[in-house]
Amino acid sequence: MLPERMSQNQFASQSGRLWLCMMGLFLIVAGSFFAWRMWLSYEKAQVTRQWSQVPCRILSSRVVSERPTPHSDPAHRVEVRYEYEVDGVMHIGDHIRQVESAASAHLEDVRQKQQGYPAGSSQTCFVNPAAPDEAVLQHGSRAALYSIWFPLLFVLGGFGMLRGALRRSAAQTNPL
Repeated sequence: MLPERMSQNQFASQSGRLWLCMMGLFLIVAGSFFAWRMWLSYEKAQVTRQWSQVPCRILSSRVVSERPTPHSDPAHRVEVRYEYEVDGVMHIGDHIRQVESAASAHLEDVRQKQQGYPAGSSQTCFVNPAAPDEAVLQHGSRAALYSIWFPLLFVLGGFGMLRGALRRSAAQTNPL
C-alpha cells in the first residue's frame, strides 16, 4: 500500500509545526546555556565569601595604561600589590577580585578605583584557607543570579512553542 498524498495545506501545516519545534528546541538550548553560564558566574562570586578575612597592607597601587593595538585608545587598569600573614607566613597578593575586570578607556574611573587602595593603607583581604597564596581584596558580584531569570524566559518560551506545535499536531491527527 502506498501512503496517501498530502495536500499542499497539510504539507505546509506539518512544515510549520516542524519549524516551530526546531525554534522551540533552539530557544531551550540557548536559554539553558546562558542560564548555566550565569549560574557558574554566581558560584564563582560566592566562593570568596567563605574565605577567611585577614588584615593586609597595601604595598603599591598604581594605574597602568596600555594600548591593546597600535591604533586603539589607551586602556587603563589598577595594579595593586599587598601583603598579608597566614599562620605566621607572609604572602603577597595582587588581585582585587578573583576575576579581574577588563581594562577601561575611562581614566578618571580607574583613578577613582585606585584611590581606594592607597600605598601603606590597611585593608581587609579574603584568603583561601586551602591555598593561602590566593587572596582578593573584594568579593565578586552576584548580579548574575539576579539576572538569571532573563535566559530562563527563553527556555520557558521554547517549551511553550514546542508544546503548542505538538498540541496542534496531536489535535490534527486525532480529530474528535
